Amino acid sequence: MRGSDYAELKAFAAVVEHGNFARAAARLGISPSALSQTIRTLEERMGIRLLNRTTRSVAPSEAGERLISRLLPALADLEHAVADVSALRDQPAGLLRINAPRVAIVHRLAPLIAPFHAAFPEIVMDIIVDDKLSDIVADRFDAGIRLGEMVEKDMVTVKLGGEMRLVVVASPDYIARRGMPQTPRDLRDHACVVSRWPTDGSLYHWEFERGEERLEVAVSGPLSTTDNDLMLRAVLDGIGIGYLFEDHVAEHVIARRLVSMLDDWTPPFPGFHLYYPSRRQMPPPLRAFVDFIGLHC
Repeated sequence: MRGSDYAELKAFAAVVEHGNFARAAARLGISPSALSQTIRTLEERMGIRLLNRTTRSVAPSEAGERLISRLLPALADLEHAVADVSALRDQPAGLLRINAPRVAIVHRLAPLIAPFHAAFPEIVMDIIVDDKLSDIVADRFDAGIRLGEMVEKDMVTVKLGGEMRLVVVASPDYIARRGMPQTPRDLRDHACVVSRWPTDGSLYHWEFERGEERLEVAVSGPLSTTDNDLMLRAVLDGIGIGYLFEDHVAEHVIARRLVSMLDDWTPPFPGFHLYYPSRRQMPPPLRAFVDFIGLHC
């Protein structure tokens, strides 16, 4: 069915319901002459008269009676379908698929799940741990979470939490044995627990900044891995120095299981963002989550 077909049939039903072109036109928000032309177009296309007109009344013909008897239930079903979709918009339900790295899930997304579920109990969250920067469009995710600098420019982004920092940490045992680096350049002479980029497996060169000065240090040591939890465990065990998210190590620094160093070289940077493709009509579960983040982050 073409869009014009639906408009013509709806116009015909309105005329039958009101028995008058003027009242039907007012209901539809068009002029009586426009409505009359719509009915003529419908009759010409169908090749049969649907309405009998006099100067005082309008009534369906025999063909019009047969059509309206089938048409009214069909129009009612369409209106109910539209109402159901509107209800979903007002009370979102359905599946929300999100792709995110583990560290973002643990420190940014996980605390939001319970309150979001309480607010929108009909939305089912499907959260996939992914540190490889997968294509959320190709893999049919509604949204992803990444550091702001890693999000493609054509995506819509929503800030998820505050700024973040990477901090250089080591165990007191390691410092007692090897000493404490005084500048980032000193790290080249230390054993470091090195992270690999999960995207291509290359080693991450530690980045530092103080004022206008920026440094990139290619560190080395007895362990390299893509897993943040394994890096933390190795640093706690005194294997070497680590460069980890502050949120990940904060409790250990407070408990003095780890010592933070070179703090003046590690300023905060923009943290994680929820991102999704630009869409004129967002899926209701995603719309609800974006609005929820705006209120809680």
